[in-house]
Amino acid sequence: MIDHPAPSDEGRHLATSHPLWNESWYFDFHDAAGTFGGYVRLGLYPNLGVSWFWACVAGAGRPLVIVCDHEVPLPRGDELEVRAPALWTDVSCLEALERFSVQLEAFALGLDDPTEMYGRMRGDRVPLGFDLEWETDGGVFGYPHGITRYEVPCVVHGEILIGHEKIDFDGFGQRDHSWGVRDWWSLAWCWFSARLDSGERVHGVDLGAGAGIGYRLRDGEFASTLECSSSADFGPDGIADAARVAIAGLGCDVTPIAWAPVLLRAADGRESRLPRALVQVATAESGRGAGWIEWNQPPRV
Repeated sequence: MIDHPAPSDEGRHLATSHPLWNESWYFDFHDAAGTFGGYVRLGLYPNLGVSWFWACVAGAGRPLVIVCDHEVPLPRGDELEVRAPALWTDVSCLEALERFSVQLEAFALGLDDPTEMYGRMRGDRVPLGFDLEWETDGGVFGYPHGITRYEVPCVVHGEILIGHEKIDFDGFGQRDHSWGVRDWWSLAWCWFSARLDSGERVHGVDLGAGAGIGYRLRDGEFASTLECSSSADFGPDGIADAARVAIAGLGCDVTPIAWAPVLLRAADGRESRLPRALVQVATAESGRGAGWIEWNQPPRV
């Protein structure tokens, strides 16, 4: 069980023999207004011999700048440093359950139309660099019921390089760590995380059919819940114009500001779409805020 993550859980875990067993470290960030942000995800598939790596920046009036490589060699040993053509990244635990850093040097793809991630992925070659640190802000939320996953609200600071642009960043974000079998091509979900101007943090996953999980974090206290539901007005390509997420009675009106989707191809050719968005959030109870949302959209059977 992972209800109370231990410091040792921050590192790598022993894989089972299932080909889709994976272990991932995810980090996102955004400014307080929800006009600029990004994310990083390193996913290891030891039984397939590859890593998946995503990193991006997006924002209001900005092109999407994204790295998406599903053929990155696995890191050596216990470290989370990976290299591939035009890509180097080092994900480091500086203090277990308290501080992580992500360093990145890569050539990314610049796209005026984010849905090109579902197509030919033709865009500009853009240098992208991160030197960012995530510091725990309020505690660590371990999933209940033996789910090997935990979520960590954070403050985020550091330096971002986009082409010739340098950004000294101070904002907020979320990180998570999970390990186990994940079949992107069979299970749909909505994942959401936000920081509100009141200081409250909210997170939820809607698995459909009344199944959900999440938390509200206020005054340093997590209130765990199995009540998480979502709805969205989807347009072409499964991109939502607006959404609503309810977590333990808190209704969040969600407005996408910038998109950073990913296309996931299985070995047998099936495709799942993962539209991810930087969002602004409005609530009646806890004010406004910002965060990230995603929908996993597997192929219809």
